[in-house]
Amino acid sequence: MRVFIAPLNWGLGHATRCVPLIEHYQREGHEVVLGGDGDSLLWLKRRFPTLRIEPLAPLRVRYSASRSQVGAMLRMLPDFIRFIHQDHLLLQSLQNKYCFDLIISDNRFGLYLPRTHHREPITDNRQPRTVYLTHQLRIRLPRLLRWAEPLARRIHAAFYRRYDEVWVPDYADPQQSLAGWLSHPANLPANARYIGPLSRFTAYPSEALANNSPFFILHSPFSTVALLSGPEPQRSLLEQDLIRRFENRPEPVLIVRGKISGPQTQTVHQHITLVPRLEDEPLVDALNQCSRIIARSGYTTIMDLDALHLMHKAELIPTPGQSEQEYLAAYLRGRQISK
Repeated sequence: MRVFIAPLNWGLGHATRCVPLIEHYQREGHEVVLGGDGDSLLWLKRRFPTLRIEPLAPLRVRYSASRSQVGAMLRMLPDFIRFIHQDHLLLQSLQNKYCFDLIISDNRFGLYLPRTHHREPITDNRQPRTVYLTHQLRIRLPRLLRWAEPLARRIHAAFYRRYDEVWVPDYADPQQSLAGWLSHPANLPANARYIGPLSRFTAYPSEALANNSPFFILHSPFSTVALLSGPEPQRSLLEQDLIRRFENRPEPVLIVRGKISGPQTQTVHQHITLVPRLEDEPLVDALNQCSRIIARSGYTTIMDLDALHLMHKAELIPTPGQSEQEYLAAYLRGRQISK
C-alpha cells in the first residue's frame, strides 16, 4: 500500500504528531510519501531522510503581537482560500503520479479528491481512501464571536465531510479526553472515530532516559524546561518574557526555542541555557528530570506531556488571542484541580 501523509504547517505540532502514523505504516511494510511546506516539512525531512517528499501549497502564518488574533486571521483569509485550492489541485496531480491507496491530511482542508461514481477502479488512477485528522470537531472562537461558533463548525464540517474518514486524536471517553469540548460534540459525525492521542513519545518510558545525543549533552538537570512553539511574533515574545522572568534567579533553566532552521548551538544567559531544538532522547531526559515545564497549550504539546505522564509538571501558557489554546489551558487546569 502507498500512503501519503501531509500535515498543516502551523507551528511544528501537526508534523510531530504525524510521527507515530508514519512509523506505524513503515512497520507494516507500506510505502510512505510525505507532503507539506515550510518548517514542518523540513522537520519531517530531517526526521525521515529516506522517505520521498512532495512540496504542497505554502501557507505563511503570522500572528499579531497584540492579545487579539482576529485581525491577523481575517487578513490571512484570502491566502488561506488560495492555499486550500492549490493543495486540492496539487493532490490531484500527485495522485496521477503515485496512485496513493491512502491519503492522510492533518488539518489541510484541500487534500481531498473528487468523488468517483464507480465502486471499483476503472483505471490505474484508482480512488484512494482519504482521511482528515483533527481534534477540533468544534471550533472555539473569541468571546465576542461566540455567536458565530455554529457557523464555523458547519464550515469546518463542509470540508471534512469530503473525506472518507475523520480521525480524532483523543480518547473516546469524555472523562479521559485531552481536548474536552473541542473533540466531543453532542453528535459525532458519521465518518468520524477516535483513534487515541498521537505522540512521538508514546514509546518512551516515563523514567529518565540515558542521553546519547551526538550534538548536545545535558551536563546537569534543569529546574525548569520551557518549550517554545508556534508562529511569530508570539514565539519570540514568550521567549523574551521567560528570559526576563528567570534572568535574576539562581535556578538553572533550559529554553528550547522551537527553531528548526539554523545550526544547533547553545547560548547561556547567566543561569539560562537556550538551544534552537533538541532531539527526542535529550528532550525527554530534560523533561523527566526538571521540576517544572513551561509550554504553550497547543494540543500536540498536551498529547506529548500526557504520553510522558508529565502533565502534573506543566505550566501551560496559551498564545494570546488563540481561543483554542485558551480553552485547552483552562480546561486542563480545571481537570487537574478536580482530581
